[in-house]
Amino acid sequence: MTADRKRRNEATAAKDPAKGERIAKRLARAGLCSRREAERWIAAGRVRVDGKLLDSPAVTVTADSRIEVDGAPLPDAEPPRLWRYHKPAGTVTTNRDPEGRPTVFERLPAGLPRVVTVGRLDIATEGLLLLTNDGELARRLELPSKGWTRRYRVRVHGRVDEAVIAALAKGVEIDGVAYRPIEATIDHQGNTNAWLTLSLREGKNREIRRLMEHFGYAVNRLIRISYGPFHLGNLAVNAVEEVQPRILRDQLGIPMPPRRREKTSSGDSGRKHGTGRKRPAGPAAAAKEKKKP
Repeated sequence: MTADRKRRNEATAAKDPAKGERIAKRLARAGLCSRREAERWIAAGRVRVDGKLLDSPAVTVTADSRIEVDGAPLPDAEPPRLWRYHKPAGTVTTNRDPEGRPTVFERLPAGLPRVVTVGRLDIATEGLLLLTNDGELARRLELPSKGWTRRYRVRVHGRVDEAVIAALAKGVEIDGVAYRPIEATIDHQGNTNAWLTLSLREGKNREIRRLMEHFGYAVNRLIRISYGPFHLGNLAVNAVEEVQPRILRDQLGIPMPPRRREKTSSGDSGRKHGTGRKRPAGPAAAAKEKKKP
């Protein structure tokens, strides 16, 4: 099969999974794991299709396929959902940590479905972390081709020279690794520390810390404040808030699912919108509130 034909077949399957899709993608869509994790589960002998134990992810399944993971039937794929989470510093974005450090999954509220993270933040980084019940959606959001800007607030030790800002805007190479241009501004310069805002479109491992260290600055606080159109806003630390389905429709082309009547927020906010910006009440709501005794 040619590469072009393979891509066409995969595109057709993505539009209509009933016509067939790769087993790893099907597991990811069910919200059990990411596609990469699914491939590892298959290699570990945890997945069966129509009674046959798989040893390779190169298997296409349909809606009629009987899929089992660890002996249990695969649940039906739910509509993709997305949540904003305010990750605290000192937590890792893995399900289990061999060093026994606290994970973000241990802090999530009860009642939230099984979710995976969109990308990762290192243990010392805090701020916006996106969560989804759909591993395939997580992969889509992580793709560099999406071109979404990740914006961070950064506190560094020392006085920041404008020449550093100019150098970041041109792109930097460190130990043979090329980092794309970064938009940076100095928000506040104190006697010992400076606050910056950095906007980047990649997200290499520890990119901001390495860049700052390259110019002689130690990062002592790092907060992600936005990921594409999704903002941290005033979301409290450890709080989770679901992104409205209409935002997913407008930003990602995901059809709106039937309305749900369930609470998916924690922390000090019960609102369910994806920008993090507080909306004023409309005239009707204000009039109703005024009439209350």
